[in-house]
Amino acid sequence: MEEEQVVKKNSINRVITGTIIAIIVLSCLFFGGIALLLMLTLFIIIGSKEYVKILKNKGFYPSLKVILLSDLILALLIYFHRFDLIAPALTLCSVVAFLWVLFKGRQPYIANAATTILGFIYSGWFPLHLLSIRGINSDYPLGLLKLNIQNDGLGFVIFLFVTVLLTDTGCYYFGKKFGKHKLAPTVSPKKTIEGSIGGAFCAVVGALVVGHFINLGIYNTIILGLLCTIFAQIGDLCESLIKRDAGVKDSGDLLPGHGGFLDRTDSYVFTIPVMYYYLNYFVVSHQLGVDFINFIKDILRAHGIL
Repeated sequence: MEEEQVVKKNSINRVITGTIIAIIVLSCLFFGGIALLLMLTLFIIIGSKEYVKILKNKGFYPSLKVILLSDLILALLIYFHRFDLIAPALTLCSVVAFLWVLFKGRQPYIANAATTILGFIYSGWFPLHLLSIRGINSDYPLGLLKLNIQNDGLGFVIFLFVTVLLTDTGCYYFGKKFGKHKLAPTVSPKKTIEGSIGGAFCAVVGALVVGHFINLGIYNTIILGLLCTIFAQIGDLCESLIKRDAGVKDSGDLLPGHGGFLDRTDSYVFTIPVMYYYLNYFVVSHQLGVDFINFIKDILRAHGIL
């Protein structure tokens, strides 16, 4: 009887927590601009703290200060559309990570530097691409207090969240009902191939619906839907890999009924940057294809073929 009450209480907490988070996230996504920047900043701080805590269970000590400082720099550069400074910033942040390890005097040196760099990439740089997706076809630079309500980026963000949510939902229900073959038994024993296929099917169906309303085109819709569901599942497995290697069940206990923050956002970590680059190079513009063709032409000219 007590066990049933605990399960019921956890379910209620899960619904309440999920509803509150959904309202906050949807509001910030709708308004974009500074609202989305502040939301991502808060989420990155929470996620980075959980990441560092997980790694400490493994005996590694990444620097939370370096991770947060690096993510703050990257967030501001993306927000003000200074992509020309991203590469120098990533280089500088990586050097600082090594300097911190060099003068901190705590073993193991290499692991601490590596996990610090992984920290600001995994918990900050990847998710920060959401700012870029939301800002597609916006006027830049954005003023500090300007919002960003009407642009193509809002439709793309809706596409992203629908496909990821349907992936998670489909994987759960199809896996529970039809799951027989393990997808990655050493990393996440409960996940099955049947569940993975079911999640992908639900995601593509949802992508087709949203893609129709945002005029994405059937070809790009299917490809982007598949990319989103594939990398959502990869992100989930990678977070499970980190936790299993560190010997922890949940990334934290911040969200009642849900576990840690990283547990709820792992499906988005890889999906967000992959979606942005596909949109940027194959939907919004075809510059990547043009650059690649010019690159091939230059090689052929250099060898006297053209």
